Amino acid sequence: MIDKVDEFNAYRQKMNDKILGENNKVLKRIFNLDTNSFTEGALDKNTKELLGLIASVVLRCDDCVKYHLESSYKSGVTREQVVETLSIGTLIGGTIVIPHLRRAFEYWEILEQKKEHSEAEE
Repeated sequence: MIDKVDEFNAYRQKMNDKILGENNKVLKRIFNLDTNSFTEGALDKNTKELLGLIASVVLRCDDCVKYHLESSYKSGVTREQVVETLSIGTLIGGTIVIPHLRRAFEYWEILEQKKEHSEAEE
């Protein structure tokens, strides 16, 4: 079985490396701004990740949804918090985001299963 999480992260890393390898100042600054925007500040990291998740759902960016789901998962965000966040994103985005909602639920379940599988191997 292909691990969707590893496959997504490998592709993302490969392409980010290629993009940043172009040594374009604007692209590098955008990537840096994105990274630094999600660090602790007046808002905690989890809140920022959930805000990113809502924006990603509303803007219908599946890659962004996956990224923020995984970052949220790693930061300790609960399933209930994610579901509530996705519900707000669906409310704001309307029924057109339901396909993205489905894929978000699927990806969150994959993250949970991946953790369960790794814990079972220990």
